[in-house]
Amino acid sequence: MWRLAALIFSTSGLWAEEPVDLGIVHRIRDEAFERSQVMEHLFYLTDVNGPRVTGSPGYRKAAEWAVRRASGYGLENARLEKWGPFGRGWNFTRFQAHLLEPAYAPLIGFPLAWTEGTNGLLSGDLTLAPIKTVEDFAKFKGKLKGRIALLDAVRETPVAMTAAGRRHDDASLAALEQAPAPGAAPPGPTAAAGRRFRAQRAKFLKEEGALAAITNGTAGDGGTVFATSGGSHDPKNPLPPPFVVLTPEHYNRLARLLDHKIPVKIEFEVKAEVDEGGKDSWNVVAEIPGTRKKEEIVILGAHLDSWQGGTGATDNAAGSSVMIEAMRILKALDKPMDRTVRLILWSGEEQGLLGSKAYVKEHFADPAEMKLTSEHARVAAYFNVDNGSGKIRGVYLQGNDMTRPIFEAWLKPFHDLGAKTLSIRNTGGTDHLSFDAVGIPGFQFIQDPLEYQSRTHHSNMDVYDHVSKADLMQASAVVAGFAYHAATREQMLPRKPLPKAKKPSTEAGE
Repeated sequence: MWRLAALIFSTSGLWAEEPVDLGIVHRIRDEAFERSQVMEHLFYLTDVNGPRVTGSPGYRKAAEWAVRRASGYGLENARLEKWGPFGRGWNFTRFQAHLLEPAYAPLIGFPLAWTEGTNGLLSGDLTLAPIKTVEDFAKFKGKLKGRIALLDAVRETPVAMTAAGRRHDDASLAALEQAPAPGAAPPGPTAAAGRRFRAQRAKFLKEEGALAAITNGTAGDGGTVFATSGGSHDPKNPLPPPFVVLTPEHYNRLARLLDHKIPVKIEFEVKAEVDEGGKDSWNVVAEIPGTRKKEEIVILGAHLDSWQGGTGATDNAAGSSVMIEAMRILKALDKPMDRTVRLILWSGEEQGLLGSKAYVKEHFADPAEMKLTSEHARVAAYFNVDNGSGKIRGVYLQGNDMTRPIFEAWLKPFHDLGAKTLSIRNTGGTDHLSFDAVGIPGFQFIQDPLEYQSRTHHSNMDVYDHVSKADLMQASAVVAGFAYHAATREQMLPRKPLPKAKKPSTEAGE
């Protein structure tokens, strides 16, 4: 057994060296690199079962596939665990868009989630109506009836002079290692605020009698379209009229033509399926039972749901595939572990971490009350992957500096694969926050950014071809290593003090 030669001092005296089983690490790396199945998992979650919008048939098919996959690898208690109600279901089965006048051109885009279909081909007069705040409603009241509203101004798309993808370098990793400055500026507008505005805008468009709406998305160029929802999954909020996002270059052409008073004719079609029944949703759960401490658990998680523009490859079939692969690797080792290792793939992450929040509330504690269940004390750690398909470079400690010497030891055998950085920072936007909110050690891995923010995140380019195979293989090995050592460590991972009860957050991965 290999031991990290590090002396860590604390107020209670000298800490023991953290043991690492290098023999197991060798076997993990061999299994991850020589017999990898991670791209097969990705194929079935994307090309076969993508996209996977929560409440859609695509999500249900993907979740059922994951249960079968887990069972096929010999994981136990593989099942769909229901939570809900989630809200209205939505799915689209057809989209086409065309510029007809002044000259024909096909238009690149897709419909926004939780908006109506067109009931056949739709065409009409266009009105440029940039609506970005509630205050903008007054500007266009009485001007949108029977018209197609273009809801954005022209957005400049400068010629790109640099590559879309990047990796962390020494400087960016060193910056992550530094704690944020005390008194740093508070975060900007929340995802919850964005959802509230979308619901208000949907109501306004409906009341004004707009035929449809078009947006140029949140970013993108070169045929890449970034967008998510135009309405709400909450049945209490009205669905907006048909709502389409176009790539900025195509949207800008329409806006410039209107600005020059040149008549524009377009047509598009959306077939949307809407289920107002207040649908439930499901998380995928499976596990490898432990031995002498089997009632204690280590949880590996990633969100399985996606948006509808692409097939949800980097967000987050990549993370789900890594976690399935890590479980496969651990099972293939055929090496008993003290604690149970549980896989959970979440739904509803994109709408506010809903699946993981529901699971944590049912099994561990409601953060609004902080009355702990008996299961709360039995969770050793929660590990999450949800930042694209880039290789793992380290771990965000989520303010838990007590885990630093432990994770330093666990990362040491993976230094040659680029995983060596520990950041005290809190990183937001994904499912580890549900665990951290009730005092359970929850961690998100640091990953190379690649094209995640620049090309794939919530876009039509979030597809299999923009995933790095080698990086997912590396990530699977690192996660398996962490899971094994967390499951066999003599003590549980150290915990931060319990947080005080607080109103539930609606922060999301949007």
